[in-house]
Amino acid sequence: MKILGIGVDIVENKRIKKSIKNDKFKKRIYSNNELRLSNISINKISFFSKRFAAKEALAKALGTGFRNKLNFRDIEIINDKFGKPYYSKNEKIKKMIQKNFNVKNFDCFLSISDEKDFSAAFTIIQTK
Repeated sequence: MKILGIGVDIVENKRIKKSIKNDKFKKRIYSNNELRLSNISINKISFFSKRFAAKEALAKALGTGFRNKLNFRDIEIINDKFGKPYYSKNEKIKKMIQKNFNVKNFDCFLSISDEKDFSAAFTIIQTK
């Protein structure tokens, strides 16, 4: 196994708190599934802040940032039955990773954390 990319991001929660008041912002950044899941979240600011940081972290791990037609909505973060967050592997992200790193099989690892004022995410992309 070889590490292909690492990305980390930190976001100030009050910045996201202001932004999520704007529906256009939410629809530009978050997938329909993430928007549905936010309805059952108790702490909406934390929910949106952590996902924003996770999307930025993956874009950095890819080594491209948000270019080459990569959009925030292309990256979706969901949780398993135990609450562990992970990236939903859609075809667009899968093809980007395969092309950027010249690999067929890979894993994406995600860790998210937050405190009162900040949310952070760390991502590793590695070969299987």
